[in-house]
Amino acid sequence: MLDIDPVRSKAQADDVYELAYEFTDWLRGRYPEMAKEIDVYLRHQKFDEQIREVLIHFTPPKGECLLARQDGRPIGILMLKDLGGGVCEMNRMFVRPSARGLGAGRALVEELKRRARDMGFRTMTLSALPRHHEALSLYRSCGFKPDDRKRDAGNSDNAVLMAIDLGTESE
Repeated sequence: MLDIDPVRSKAQADDVYELAYEFTDWLRGRYPEMAKEIDVYLRHQKFDEQIREVLIHFTPPKGECLLARQDGRPIGILMLKDLGGGVCEMNRMFVRPSARGLGAGRALVEELKRRARDMGFRTMTLSALPRHHEALSLYRSCGFKPDDRKRDAGNSDNAVLMAIDLGTESE
């Protein structure tokens, strides 16, 4: 059975920490030629600090963190952070390779969109690497469209930027 829950306990935060570092290892393995760029991005994002303190950085009202479990085992994470002005960013999406194909990614995205709306956000943005075809396909199928917003120092020059208007999206 697939469950998607907001992270509110130390035990859940520990699962997030483990999955988040599996994600960084997976990124480095998938994109070995981008190892330096990935490390710069993670430093810019204060990744370690934020993951160690997920219950501070990714809980309402300034953020959210969802944990997917299959039959009680942690298999995926997805986070949201407030960018200000009614805009939030979806980031750090990861589903363990052994759990892919179970619908956890889609369930995480849809639940995060619902929670973002409930938190008052009007727009959700994301960035992804261009060769991350599986994720980009999922994001498009969940209603995200290309976004022409200005890149910041945290976005790779070749990152694909996407967004969704949470206020007008049909349920």
